[in-house]
Order: sequence, then C-alpha cells, then structure tokens
Amino acid sequence: MNWPVVAAVVAGLSGGLILSVPLSRLITAPSSTADEPFALPQPAPLANPFAGWTGFGAREVVVLGRDRSGSNTDVIFTVRVDGTTTSITQIPRDSYIDAEGFGGIKLNALMAYGGVEAVERELSRLMNRPIRHHIVVRLDALETLANLVGGIEVDVPKRLYYVDRSQNLVIDLQPGPQLLKGKDLEGFLRWRNDGRGDFGRLERQQLALKGLFEQMKQPQNLIRLPALITAAGHALETDLGPMELGGLVTAMGTTELKASSLRAVPFDADGISYLDTEWPAHSSTGADSGDPKGRRFRFLF
Repeated sequence: MNWPVVAAVVAGLSGGLILSVPLSRLITAPSSTADEPFALPQPAPLANPFAGWTGFGAREVVVLGRDRSGSNTDVIFTVRVDGTTTSITQIPRDSYIDAEGFGGIKLNALMAYGGVEAVERELSRLMNRPIRHHIVVRLDALETLANLVGGIEVDVPKRLYYVDRSQNLVIDLQPGPQLLKGKDLEGFLRWRNDGRGDFGRLERQQLALKGLFEQMKQPQNLIRLPALITAAGHALETDLGPMELGGLVTAMGTTELKASSLRAVPFDADGISYLDTEWPAHSSTGADSGDPKGRRFRFLF
C-alpha cells in the first residue's frame, strides 16, 4: 500500500477536523443585542472524522504481528465487526497446517514462504469463512500507539522476567495492575518462558486487547484517529484504504469486544513441536483441515 498517499489523505482529514472547530464555533455563535452582554460562543464538541463512515461491513481481517526483523510472526488473530460486537479470534502461531504448495508447516512460517496472500487463502479454508484482507504490524508500532494513547491498563498475572541480548530484549514486569507502553508492552506480548508457550501468550494478548479497547473508547483517542493511523503507518502494511482502516478502528473502539482462542494440543513430529489446532472447518476428516491426526473439528465460539 502507498503509505505516502495514506499520510496525505490522513493529513487532509486532520486539517479538515482542525478547521471545522473554529468554523463550527462561528456558525453556532449566539447573536447579542445592545441589552445583552456579549457571550463567548460555546465550543462545538470534537467529532471522530470516521464516525459516520459505515462502509466496512462485516468483512473479516487477519492481523499479523511481526518482530522488528520481520522474520517471525508472533501474533495472529482475525477481526470481524458485526453490528455492536467486535469478534476477535486468536490463532496459535505454532499451529500445524498442511498448506497448499508448501506441505506440513507451522502457521507462523506461511507468510515467509507464500506471502500474506497464502495466509489469507489458508485461513479462509481452515476457518470456513472468507478472510480477504490483512493488516501486518511490526511490534514496534504497538509501542508507538501505546505511547500516543497514554498506555494500556493491564493486570499482569505474574512476574515476567526474560533477557535476550541477541534481540536487545529485556522483559522485567512485576505482577498486578499497571500502565504498559513502549518496551514493557512489547515484552508483555512476547514473553513465553513459563512452559505454557503459545497458550500463555494468547491469554496475555487477550488482556492487552481488552486494555487497548478501553483506551480506544475514550473520546480523546477516537478524535485522534487520523494522527494515530499516520504514526503507525511506517510499521504497518495493509490492503485497506485509509477510510476503511479508520472506519474499522472506529467500529472496534465503539463496540463490545468478544475475544476467543482456538483450542490446541501440543505434539512433536520429527523433533519439532507443533500445536494440533481445532479449526472451525466443516470437514468431517482432517484431510481438508491440515490436522495431522484426522480428528473431527467443531465451532469454538
């Protein structure tokens, strides 16, 4: 996507929003007479420039969170806004799939092999519904966004400590409610050293998503959407247009969150650890689902 164009469009929206404030004040200013003292006009409330745009519909989008190097897909979930509800389905990144053209691999490796189009194609098949749009975000974009909205309130469930000098990664969080942003938020999302692997990470992602939703519902953040989208643009790739992206974020921030995770069971094959994930596909066997054990799948939400 051409993000210089996006930035120009968003800048125009922001400029229009700024100009609309003094203009609305002049238009709504009460008239005064000689017998009445002059009264300053009441400022019109600021409005989200995307609030009236409802063209996104119930399309489903896959969101892929990548590390700074872009080589690993650490976060995978789909988003669908339906009426007053935003449904987020988290997908374990170590899920075993039998991908068309690539064979048996982990889901988080598929983007490196076949690109985001291959991810959309396989998830559409496995989830049994069309997923034709994507948002790919580098984790450092989360730091930027969290800083801009003032951080995300999260109840850290336990002490999280980990050091990886090769990735310049230091995670040191105490348990309890706290405001996370910057590298602390990145560490909270990436930490997985408790023997629970993806399962613990999915739980922490849900906590962070709920915190982000609460922040996005704040009026001061909704009206700053153009600036937020522009700030994240350097670390974000998507096939959505700027109005579509703004409309999606607005809808997500003004609806109720329903988050779920696909169930999965760990197994080893050829010395590699995978997750046998229960996909909501309608197949009666594992042949179409990528399941190595041929179990019957069912809907999980």
